[in-house]
Amino acid sequence: MKLGLMTEFDAAHSLPGYKGKCARLHGHTYQVEMVVEGQVGEEGFVLDFYQLKKILATALQDLDHSFLNELLPNPTAETIALWISDRLKKELEETPVRLFSLKLWEGKNKWVMID
Repeated sequence: MKLGLMTEFDAAHSLPGYKGKCARLHGHTYQVEMVVEGQVGEEGFVLDFYQLKKILATALQDLDHSFLNELLPNPTAETIALWISDRLKKELEETPVRLFSLKLWEGKNKWVMID
C-alpha cells in the first residue's frame, strides 16, 4: 500500500554558469510530495502519518529558509530532489516502508519527479 504526504519550504538559490535570469539570486516556495510503500501492520497502519510528517520535516530542516548554494554547488530542481531523496531514504531506514517516489515543485506548475 502507498501513503503520500505533501509539505512546503521556502529557499533562495542562484544557478552558477546559467545564461539567464536564474543566474541571479532568487527564491521559490518549493512543494514536496513524498510517497512511501509498505504493508499494513498489526496496528492497521502502513506508517502513522504523524511519524511520516516528522520524517519529512527532519529531511527538509536544512533547506527551509536557506540559501541552497551553501548546500549544493548547483541547486537545480533536479539536484535538490536528489538531495531530498537521499535524506528521506536515510530517515526511512528504521521504518517498515521505503520511498516510492518524490515530486518537487519549484514554484507553480514546474516539477521534477523521482520514482
